[in-house]
Amino acid sequence: MDSKFVVQGCDGSVLLDDTNNFVGEKTAAPNRNSLRGFEVIDAIKSELESFCPATVSCADILAVAARDSVLLSGGPSWEVQMGRKDSLSANKAAANNNIPGPNSTVPLLLSKFQNVGLDLKDMVVLSGAHTMGKARCSSFSARLQDTTDGSPAFIQSLQQLCSGFGNGGSSSSILAQLDLVTPATFDNQYYVNLISGEGLLPSDQVLVTGDDQTRQLVETYAQDTFAFFDDFQNSMLKMGALGVLTGSNGEIRRNCRTIN
Repeated sequence: MDSKFVVQGCDGSVLLDDTNNFVGEKTAAPNRNSLRGFEVIDAIKSELESFCPATVSCADILAVAARDSVLLSGGPSWEVQMGRKDSLSANKAAANNNIPGPNSTVPLLLSKFQNVGLDLKDMVVLSGAHTMGKARCSSFSARLQDTTDGSPAFIQSLQQLCSGFGNGGSSSSILAQLDLVTPATFDNQYYVNLISGEGLLPSDQVLVTGDDQTRQLVETYAQDTFAFFDDFQNSMLKMGALGVLTGSNGEIRRNCRTIN
């Protein structure tokens, strides 16, 4: 596997800002105008530095914040493995090439996950994180055109929400909930939506329409919240161990946005 196309992993590289002589990952196509909440990480880091300086990395903060946001939203909890170091670099090209796009097919999704050591089950269960969050009209424009691959009423509601998209209208900045039913709750409603033809992103809905194995997993998680929660915990731990820097590799940043 060509190293230049490997995502750096759980090393906090995505938190680094662009400077005159440094290119970060925030402006990569999948991240630009999409990732939010950096100020929350800044506040956590500032608080930690005041009590125990140079002790907790930004990468560990991200891992714990992900767990806690799931738990506080009604989802499962897991014991986060600590001890990550922060990267000294970022890789915009890898972010552009390796983060699955919203129009991805099942084979493309699977290849992206397998390239970093995750399997088909990990792919389907981690996609369940789309039970929360929002997406821009531009991310699911293909869903607006294809009325045969989903609930007609759902597609019509999206068309109304995004009316004017592609014609210079302001709808390009309009956000839709990834899960319209329980948008602020971490649950298995995402999978129920997929079975009803109400997956927002094409790469979500294809898990039902594009492959028998992924459809079977979707059906399992739609019927059994506990199975989803158990598998989600395991896959989050597995993903949280990807590309981790430890020991003399990396550093503990004083400011998550810049290298020391």
